[in-house]
Amino acid sequence: MQSASSTPPPPSPASRPSPVSRRTLLAAAGAAGAAGLLGAGPAAAAAPAPGAGPAAPAPAAARASGRGAAALVLHNASVYTGTGHRGPVRAVAVGRDGKILDTGTDAAMRRHAGRDTEVVDARGNTVMSGIHDGHVHPLGAGERSLSPSLDGAETTPEQLREILAGFLADSAPGAEPDGWLVVEDWNPVGLLPAGTNPHHSMLDALPTRRPIALVGGDGHNLWANRRALDIAGITAATPDPVGGKVVKGPDGQPTGVLKDDAQGLVKRRIPERTQAELVAACAGVLELAAASGITTMMDALVGRHELELYQALSAAGKLPQRIVPAIRLDAEQAKDPAGSLAYARGLRREFEGVEGLRFGMIKVFLDGVIEYPSQTAALLDPYLDGNGRPTANRGELYTSAADYGRLSAAFNRAGWQMHAHGLGDRAVRTALDGYAYAKRVTGHQDARNAVAHLQIVDPADLRRFAQLGVAACMQLQWAARDTWTMEALLPYIGPRRHRWMYPARSLEKAGARLTGGSDWPVDSLQVWNQLRTAIDRQGASGEGELYRELEGLNRDSVLRMHTSGTAWQLRQEELTGTVEAGKAADLVVLDRDVTRCPVADISGTGVRMTLVGGRVVHDAGAESGRAASARVARGAAPGPRPASYAAVHGGKGRHHACGH
Repeated sequence: MQSASSTPPPPSPASRPSPVSRRTLLAAAGAAGAAGLLGAGPAAAAAPAPGAGPAAPAPAAARASGRGAAALVLHNASVYTGTGHRGPVRAVAVGRDGKILDTGTDAAMRRHAGRDTEVVDARGNTVMSGIHDGHVHPLGAGERSLSPSLDGAETTPEQLREILAGFLADSAPGAEPDGWLVVEDWNPVGLLPAGTNPHHSMLDALPTRRPIALVGGDGHNLWANRRALDIAGITAATPDPVGGKVVKGPDGQPTGVLKDDAQGLVKRRIPERTQAELVAACAGVLELAAASGITTMMDALVGRHELELYQALSAAGKLPQRIVPAIRLDAEQAKDPAGSLAYARGLRREFEGVEGLRFGMIKVFLDGVIEYPSQTAALLDPYLDGNGRPTANRGELYTSAADYGRLSAAFNRAGWQMHAHGLGDRAVRTALDGYAYAKRVTGHQDARNAVAHLQIVDPADLRRFAQLGVAACMQLQWAARDTWTMEALLPYIGPRRHRWMYPARSLEKAGARLTGGSDWPVDSLQVWNQLRTAIDRQGASGEGELYRELEGLNRDSVLRMHTSGTAWQLRQEELTGTVEAGKAADLVVLDRDVTRCPVADISGTGVRMTLVGGRVVHDAGAESGRAASARVARGAAPGPRPASYAAVHGGKGRHHACGH
């Protein structure tokens, strides 16, 4: 292995990060045996303390050929075990079977070192379980990377057309007149001035005949020009599909905006990428995830297309994480438990032999997104008009509690788990009602169903999570004061409901199991800022704290939430999630001590090494690892808002995507 001695951009002095040292130790190990280096640190290993006698002879394990010795020892670390162990844990030994052999003090690990044991000095920084991402769309991130991106920018229609004209100019020759221009990370609430609604006429003004589709960064909205609508056959007579909406203007004509499952009317007309293009792109984003410290992912939207990609990635040796695919059921399938169960079982039979995949999860969308102007999240009370007056809109509930209950019962009885997209308080209650029914009719006490996002939770439902054994899967990087939580939301739901946004501490106090997910690429992948924001409710880009005193979590809760908590959600807590003997060596070595550094410095955490099953899947000292680490650092760096946004709203920060 190459040295992991490169360093990320310098953080604030308070955190005092340092790189992992491998080269020096490995060179010394070749001359003197690795065990002689396992002292309190490099300085202590160099010479005996004043007044001490001769150094003790190397242990027998170090003098032996290495058979039975550890494959790897991480030492001089601040090991976060996640077990509540009170004694200091400074080192981890990894066996040749990919499992954790032992943990303890540096001195205690000497007995596990042989001549061929690789030794890594963590320089006092954190070694911990790898991050478990309990709600993410990694293949979607790969596919998006093949198209130009708007990066969630807020623009006027004129500025947007200028950007799109640049994309058109950069297109390959021969794209006119029929080549699709697909642009990712469009900001559905980003047209300025605030309150401007998208219309296909704004895109029709571009000097092109090509069909254009802007794909919302939130995953719930698509904006098409007139040519794309014509190709898709969308007219005033087009009905709303189940689980979606074709937005129409006062004249009854389509505006070009398609919500949720209506997006498929246009997306199915867009030519597909080749398998080779997709595999290469997805391999790149999985490297990015490994460089961020992610060792397990629950892909929260999977069908045959995604499973075929995972199959190809696994066959090519480019699947570094453990993957739990959540098979997505649409609103029509949700009404047919028997048919849906047969569908899911069929996919499992076909793909369960793919190394790296573990089946058993089902995904259902119960509602949409809450921010203005989308407002498709299902609320118990109506949205407001922006001036405090109730409207007739309570959002969209795509599956009833009765249907969801029957569906959950069928899958729970067969040993599957349910994972509901529930963003508004009515959708959250619908999911809980469905799970209560399933528990009652099946008698299962440990189904481990989940509700994801939980942007608004009615306080009456907080205790039900613990009572029903339901995982609260939260994306707390969104729990900050910014345009999404303030300008695009507060006037439309009012302060009473606004206070219950992302109620993490309230759920924890009520006994709920908290689990974490990034929802990448709905948002950019900023794992460590995600953890930081769960604590201070502001993060690197927030304009201020969002109910920190009421809903901020402590550091230990956040670390557990994103490791052992999510491992529990995914039924692999016996395998991963804590650092203890017998568990799989799914570990990360960081560039700072995240258990002690200032909370604000957690955002800039760099991952020096990531292991899955004892195998190094990211090495920041290797050429590919350096490139991946640089990509992570660029994505984690907060930048200024576009000037147009600052002119309207003022302040600093950056917003990439809608929190759904």
